[in-house]
Amino acid sequence: AMLRLRLLTWDVKDTLLRLRRPVGQSYAAEARAQGLRVQPDALGRAFREAYGAQSRRFPNYGRGQGLSSRQWWVDVVKQAFVLSGVQDGAALTALAEKLYRDYCGSHNWELLPGAEETLSLCRQRGFRMGVVSNFDNRLENILSQCSLRHHFEFVLTSEAAGVAKPDARIFEEALRLGGVPPEQAAHVGDDYTRDYRAARAVGMHSFLLRSAGQGPEPEVPPEHVLPTLSHLLARIEK
Repeated sequence: AMLRLRLLTWDVKDTLLRLRRPVGQSYAAEARAQGLRVQPDALGRAFREAYGAQSRRFPNYGRGQGLSSRQWWVDVVKQAFVLSGVQDGAALTALAEKLYRDYCGSHNWELLPGAEETLSLCRQRGFRMGVVSNFDNRLENILSQCSLRHHFEFVLTSEAAGVAKPDARIFEEALRLGGVPPEQAAHVGDDYTRDYRAARAVGMHSFLLRSAGQGPEPEVPPEHVLPTLSHLLARIEK
């Protein structure tokens, strides 16, 4: 039976957009331009460590703890360089501010295969569309710069919602914004826990994007798995 869907919600990072190159490479290149030598691999590891520590200490970009998401990110970037052995505090602040701004634009992001075509076809079919993303408030701008913003009625970030996926409340807020009950909505994302399982927990349908080389998820029926975004409409309409 064809799913009677009215609303599609979308994860963004690694579902619609991905980084053009690893964070360590981008950060190291920017550092080199400022005369600082850092190894990309070491910087990538340091970034993951700094990001993890900051996320535990100040969840959801410091919302409710007196931190702006801009300051949250600037601190993470500076800490990543400090962990990589860079000592120059003044240079780091300027570098971190610039890197924060760089990720607002389109030049660090690229569309995943099938993203533009699939979003356009879904809109032509008359689906209402929204974004549900564990992201800070730069996301509107990133989507605009990458020419995707116009596909969506709403963009709901974890920073704005005050809770992050897999928390049910961010999906409930998306359903409220979309004006549909959960059984008339489906979520599309690449993360088993935060996207696939979390959406199903509130009664939505969901589809899991699994790029080549990722192992199968044991609890996901094959008809819920998308090898590419271009498989989505066939899954919905069959």
